[in-house]
Amino acid sequence: MLNTVAVNLRAIFRDRVFHGIVVVALLFLLIPSVSSLSMRQVTELSITLALSLLSLILLLLSISLGATSLWKDIERRYTYSVLSLPLSRSAYLVGKFVAVALFLLLATLVLGAVACCMIWLASGIYPADRPIVWMNLVLCIAADLLKYVMLVAYAFLFSTVSTSFFLPIFGTISVFLAGNASQQAYDYVHSPLATTLSPVVKQAASVLYYLLPNFSAFNLRINAIYGIPLSMKAVVLPLMYFCIYTTLLVILATVIFTRREMK
Repeated sequence: MLNTVAVNLRAIFRDRVFHGIVVVALLFLLIPSVSSLSMRQVTELSITLALSLLSLILLLLSISLGATSLWKDIERRYTYSVLSLPLSRSAYLVGKFVAVALFLLLATLVLGAVACCMIWLASGIYPADRPIVWMNLVLCIAADLLKYVMLVAYAFLFSTVSTSFFLPIFGTISVFLAGNASQQAYDYVHSPLATTLSPVVKQAASVLYYLLPNFSAFNLRINAIYGIPLSMKAVVLPLMYFCIYTTLLVILATVIFTRREMK
């Protein structure tokens, strides 16, 4: 499987996606200039812009790589030649997933370092009243990475049951939108304001809440922007949630892919 991971990583680096990242990453250089327009909250604005841009790049990577990686191999019939080798389907699928996850990790490390440099430069223009808590910033970036690796697992799951790229792409986008809104929807449905909703609707909302991913658990931006202390619970629980949820998604995708008929 290690050979499969290495081959897929090389393929990703040869793809135009990597060059697109370099171009988009140049926008980080504008953060100090744009942040200086807000003379009272330069540091806070620079952190917000850096985290938002990093999150956008990771989202685009998750959709473009996760939703099309497996589909393109099947469409080009590359999968058939690979599976004719002494390589199981499960090892092939897991290898591709690990390769995409590692690429997201490398992209996060590089872009995260650039973002931190730009934030440091911007904070030197007008020093903030409160110091930057760099650990919170690092944990926020790491939590974003976990969220998008989980999204890639969903993209691979959709790819195993689809014969076209529409379901993986639009299904992944739908999961992303639903996962970001699931916590707010659950809180509203079970709040005193939702008096007109029937018990059936509330029960259905609860079922969907536990089935869909809760991406709000990985949102640590407020802590990173304003230096609010993070509890151990806020760090450990999302990590455990990521490990369990992503593992289940990959196992389900592997089971479906091993039983899929290749024509």
